[in-house]
Amino acid sequence: MNTQTDPLHQEDVAAHDAPLHRISIVIPVYRGETTLPSIIAEIEPLTTQRLSPEGNLFVVSEVVLAHDCGPDRSDKAIEALAQRYPFVAPVWLSRNYGQHAATMAGMASATAQWVVTMDEDGQQDPADIAHLLDAAIASSLQLVYAQPLNPPPHGWLRNTASRTAKAISTRMLGNKSIGRFNSFRLVDGEIARTLAAYCGNGVYLDVGLFWITGRIGHAPIKLRNEMDRPSGYSYFRLFGHFWNLILTTGTRPLRLITIVGFISMLLAIFLAAFALYGKYVGDVPIQGWTSLVTVVAFFSGTILASMGIISEYLAVTMNIVMGKPLYVVSSKPVRPLVRA
Repeated sequence: MNTQTDPLHQEDVAAHDAPLHRISIVIPVYRGETTLPSIIAEIEPLTTQRLSPEGNLFVVSEVVLAHDCGPDRSDKAIEALAQRYPFVAPVWLSRNYGQHAATMAGMASATAQWVVTMDEDGQQDPADIAHLLDAAIASSLQLVYAQPLNPPPHGWLRNTASRTAKAISTRMLGNKSIGRFNSFRLVDGEIARTLAAYCGNGVYLDVGLFWITGRIGHAPIKLRNEMDRPSGYSYFRLFGHFWNLILTTGTRPLRLITIVGFISMLLAIFLAAFALYGKYVGDVPIQGWTSLVTVVAFFSGTILASMGIISEYLAVTMNIVMGKPLYVVSSKPVRPLVRA
């Protein structure tokens, strides 16, 4: 899966009738001083036209490095790479905004037909971009996520927490695809640039992509070990990403409050009916706590239901404020899904 495609001879490229797919690679850079040179060196062979395993002609036309103001001297590494490689394009952020914001800043500057996002730590092999492209073209997809065949090299605790968070996201948000997202992704260039233009502060990147894409797929790849660099994500920051995912996806989590409220109200009605039945049919004396539990359950349910409804209205307003687009115009038609 991670086998590098052999460079094509010039005559082979010229003789190939397939359309050329141009790809922009976006890499958010937080702590990439030591890893970026190796990654760019791996990408360099892809800047000449070549065929993917399925015979699709492609070329990496640019690599956008979005500097997210990390603690090391990544800025110096980016400047040196931009001087050495003409296809490297720096994007300088004014401060540290986070990985998703830096990725969207890079996507806004990307110019190619396709945009690939990947990390700076070396886990993702640039040669696998060809497999993402093949999956997108074969099934007319707008968004293709890498689907790792092996567990990430983070340790069992972090991997378990990641799987748990994605499982919760899938069940609570009602979207099976959202539980299989990955930072190594290929996006239609128009969608990537539109998302970067519309999304506001606090929007989880993959949630924004799900807003405006309906054709999502996955391509199997194998992760590599991280290069010699510490992780930029603590457990606290990872939890922050998970919570941001929950808040920006939609109203389904809020709807749970409404459902719990209605269940509490129904429980109160059931208790009241049961108590009255026992008093008038079974001649059972009613204790004082019965009425107290009934009243508390009923009004607690009423409050929760009211809070849930109000929260959903606020969530709709929040979606408008965050810039969720009503529609996106494309220059080409969306073809029917090709099923195997």
